[in-house]
Amino acid sequence: MIRLRPYRPDDEAASVDLWHRTWQHAYPQIDFAARLEWWRERWRKDLVPKAQVVVAELNGALIGFVTIDGEGYLDQLVVDPDHWGSEAAKLLVGEAKRLSPSGVTLLVNKDNSRAIRFYERNGFAHAGDEVNPTSGRPVLKMAWRV
Repeated sequence: MIRLRPYRPDDEAASVDLWHRTWQHAYPQIDFAARLEWWRERWRKDLVPKAQVVVAELNGALIGFVTIDGEGYLDQLVVDPDHWGSEAAKLLVGEAKRLSPSGVTLLVNKDNSRAIRFYERNGFAHAGDEVNPTSGRPVLKMAWRV
């Protein structure tokens, strides 16, 4: 059974590794290994101190996480590709909604149709087009409101 719990500092290595493996699987043409130091820095300075991070575990192993800040911005929803299609992502996005009951917004890569369909199935609506300030990729803003 998948269990959700708050992030702990000793989850950092597993979280960074999961981010790397998941994004590499989703975008094999991009070298995410080259971005690991950048990501670790961003994780330590921009996400963990400023957002609530909830992890999903299965049999004691970290299989996913979600970050949600005080403004209701969901920066990361990451689930191990071996668990895509499981209830992990739905549980994590449900937790983000619980932690931000006034609404949740996020940006998703426009070419990530799997993620877009997931968010639509979970009550998110299209809320505009943007460009990711880090990657320069076109993204879709999506929002969930009660």
